[in-house]
Amino acid sequence: MALHKGSCHCGKVAFEVEADLRQVIECNCSICRKKGYWLAFAPREALTVSGEENLSTYTFNTHTIRHRFCAHCGAAPFGEGSQPTGEAMAAINVRCLDDIDLSEIKPAPFNGRDR
Repeated sequence: MALHKGSCHCGKVAFEVEADLRQVIECNCSICRKKGYWLAFAPREALTVSGEENLSTYTFNTHTIRHRFCAHCGAAPFGEGSQPTGEAMAAINVRCLDDIDLSEIKPAPFNGRDR
């Protein structure tokens, strides 16, 4: 686990998260595919957000995942939901992390389309 910093495009939303980037997924569900998310998961308490007042929320289907995005620039740095055990979790959009070389990350495919 390492501490990573990130933000939306305009910088009005910034965050820090302790996450393991060795387990990044590339989901093919309708929203992840269209937005190009690469996701790393962390307990919600491992995520600290500043500028939360600038976030909007989008939910769809079962409305169990809160897809958070900046109301100013539209970048979507993370989502919030629960593990099957009920624990709060955050799905971090790795593309919104600062100083990450995406060419060094090999995301694992995840078939969210057929879930």
